[in-house]
This record gives sequence, C-alpha cells and structure tokens, in this order.
Amino acid sequence: MAAVSSASSPPAAADRSEEPKVDLDAELAAALAAPTADADVSVAVLDTTNGASASYGDGAYDTASIVKVDILAALLLRAQDEGRMLNGAEQARAEAMITRSDNASATELLRAVGGEDALDAANERLGLTGTKAAHAWGLTRTTAADQVRLLRAVFGTASELSAASRAFLTELMGQVEADQRWGVSAAGTGCALKNGWMPRTTTGLWDVNSIGRVESGGRTLLMAVLSRGHTTKEAGIALVESVAKAAAGVTGAAG
Repeated sequence: MAAVSSASSPPAAADRSEEPKVDLDAELAAALAAPTADADVSVAVLDTTNGASASYGDGAYDTASIVKVDILAALLLRAQDEGRMLNGAEQARAEAMITRSDNASATELLRAVGGEDALDAANERLGLTGTKAAHAWGLTRTTAADQVRLLRAVFGTASELSAASRAFLTELMGQVEADQRWGVSAAGTGCALKNGWMPRTTTGLWDVNSIGRVESGGRTLLMAVLSRGHTTKEAGIALVESVAKAAAGVTGAAG
C-alpha cells in the first residue's frame, strides 16, 4: 500500500494562524479624517450585539444639554436610595427636561439631586471617570467614553440603576420631540437619544453633542458624539450626523 503524502493532509487546527484583529479605532480615524477637518470632535460607539467598539478622540467637552440624562440618572439613584418613586413634580420636570430639553427643569432637578457635588458622586457610582459636574450644568465636562458608560447604565442590565429607573429613562429618551431627534439617529432607526447644543459667548462658536441608542443593520449601538467649534448649530448637526454614520459603518464592518 502506497504511503499517503503528508502534504495532502489538512493542517492541524493548532497550526492555523489566527486572523489578525481589526483595529477599529484606526478604521474610525481613517473614516473621519476628511469630515472632521474643520471641527473638534470625539466619538465612542459600542455594538452591544457583538461587543465591538471604536473611539476617536479622548478630550473633555462641555456637555450642553446631554447632561440632562446624567441629572435624571442621579435623581433616580437618589430616589432608589430613599426607597421611593419620583414624586409628581419630579416626574413632570424629568419629562420636560428630556423630551423638550427644558432648562428650568434641569436646574430644579440638579438642585433636588444635591448640586454638582452630588452629581459627581452619582457619576462615580455609574462608572464615569472623566466627567466633572458644574453648577452651570451645561458647562459640565465629559468625554465620549464616559457618555457611552452612562448609556450602558441606562440601557444595560449591569447597572446601579434599577430596572424601573432604566425603563423610565429609556421611555423619555424615546419620546424626544421631533425637531430634536437629529444626531446619532442618523446612524439607524428606533433611536432613544438626547442632544445638546450651546453657543459659547466667548467665541460665538457652537458646541453640538448627541448621545443615544440606535438600531443599525440588526445591531444595537450605544453612541456618543461630542463636538465644538462650529460656526452654526446646523453645521454642528451635519458633522455630528456624518460622524455617527461613520462610526456605525466601522463597527458594522467588524461583523
């Protein structure tokens, strides 16, 4: 009987080289090189379906009104600690603050939480490491990575927030008024989000931010896009949406 050539045998599994891991951060940086040439932007995205993540930029930005999600999360934590539900006034202000981005409601609820020091303490519980609250809440400083951590606390299950608290936040973020549903919503459908926009008095330039959960190509993405230095709010929105689409595309290519 002729001997079987070893060359014809398939290689053992242990001898096969693993496929190189795709550097999604580098892919995202390449995708954003042209669109972000005229602005300062940072983005972080997590695909909760397959665990793929990517980020671009790691600086701290003013939150503008995206901090309202943070304020409500802190209020809900306080209510949990006190063993109670939000009262009627708190619920009404929370709805106005998230769905209509009402500023007076945000000021009242930050006071109810205990001010900026209490917000910092709540953020520590939520795992936010690069966020610093400000008395003028729109000037709270944060990072895109921290905002995705906040979104995981809102939309995930491993959270300091109770199931009821998460459901309340999710419901309100899904009911944002139609004219404020721009931003990360451009990356897909079924978005639950909160946006922030603010002209800076010192420069006249705009901060424009967007955070939320979006469905894209059968995947669930948590995404935060922070930006500053825009000549108009509209220019900021256009950039944020282009960045959101690019981030969704990069994580989608990861399979």
